[in-house]
Amino acid sequence: MKAQLLKIIHDSRQYTLSVAEALSQKDYGTSMAKGTMSFGELMNHIAYGIHWWETSFVNGKEIEWSPPAAKSSKKEVIALLSGAFDSLEKSVQKGTDQDQLLVAVWATLDHVTHHRGQAVVHLRKHGIAPPEYVGVSVSQQLSV
Repeated sequence: MKAQLLKIIHDSRQYTLSVAEALSQKDYGTSMAKGTMSFGELMNHIAYGIHWWETSFVNGKEIEWSPPAAKSSKKEVIALLSGAFDSLEKSVQKGTDQDQLLVAVWATLDHVTHHRGQAVVHLRKHGIAPPEYVGVSVSQQLSV
């Protein structure tokens, strides 16, 4: 099961990074409406969310939701996202409780998917077709 979870995380990483790469640096500060996160803030939120869910649920260490100041450059944000996925993969590789890992990865990636969907809307607002989605196949889902 761990191999399937790592594959699902890998696919989520690839798609999330593709979405983050698709928008230009100059548009990272734009938001959809007053009071909503900018694209860059949204990508920072995804990265911190991965860290928080990983720490709290994969590693079982309760922490407060306390995101750091958002990175502002596209390059920094992409590095932050990549590092968050790296850390999640390492924690899953070390994990021993299969049921806990399954629930934790599902919850983490559910949060990523929710906000990545918002990011796709940002892309469309700027006239950018989102990257082709590469999701988990039915056979992968059933084998987990």
